[in-house]
Amino acid sequence: MRQYSPDLTPPWKKSKPVPEVPAEPGLVVEEPGTGFCGAVIRCEAATVTLEDRFGKHRVFPLEPRGFLLEGRVVTLVRPSSAPVRPTRTASGSVAVPGARARVARAGRIYVEGRHDAELVEKVWGDDLRIEGVVVEYLEGIDDLPSIVEDFAPGPDARLGVLVDHLVPGSKESRIAEAVTSEYALVVGHPYIDVWEAVKPSSVGIESWPRVPHGQDWKTGVCRALGWPENTGAAWERILGSVRSYRDLEPALLGRVEELIDFVTAPE
Repeated sequence: MRQYSPDLTPPWKKSKPVPEVPAEPGLVVEEPGTGFCGAVIRCEAATVTLEDRFGKHRVFPLEPRGFLLEGRVVTLVRPSSAPVRPTRTASGSVAVPGARARVARAGRIYVEGRHDAELVEKVWGDDLRIEGVVVEYLEGIDDLPSIVEDFAPGPDARLGVLVDHLVPGSKESRIAEAVTSEYALVVGHPYIDVWEAVKPSSVGIESWPRVPHGQDWKTGVCRALGWPENTGAAWERILGSVRSYRDLEPALLGRVEELIDFVTAPE
């Protein structure tokens, strides 16, 4: 005859069941063994891939009780249905699944440098492709008057320009006033560099440091934050922390939206 042994484990020592949560794209969880926190970007049969705020990817096994969700232990499971398509683009616009890029307009948006262009592409890229707007960068604003003259803005070729550190009385403001016309719009944000347009909380810092006048601003920022004095690597870190428009300051958001509206206005 089979013998049954009673379970003498005290109730408070028994493992309590934990909820099973589908590993949907965008779900933010923490793997407690490593402390790695990130958003789900892919879930396969036995693994899940997370991306942290710096853009780093890690793959973890789908084990019972393997993750923390808002501080609670959960078991991630593979979603039962196909991943849900995002309903919004990174800029907050309504996503259009399957939409093809429009043939490029004659109109353009110019930004000052490569970092500006990469940030605009990351947040507004989907919108710009649908609208057929190309973004190019100037490598500075000093040559803007001759560039605008060569471009020859008109009703069917509007030109929008985004300028860093556009404040009253500055060199940038004087150049902006000189080239602005019915078909050329120059707007800007108040920050010394587009790095500052990314919210400090998104980057994981308390605030952007003040850099003494006369120092290279980007190098000074790296030095003040204790980062390696490699501005290229620093920018990759900053750009990787941007997931959507929520990571950017309103002073930049409004200006980019204004330029897109201007360039795509009906003839």
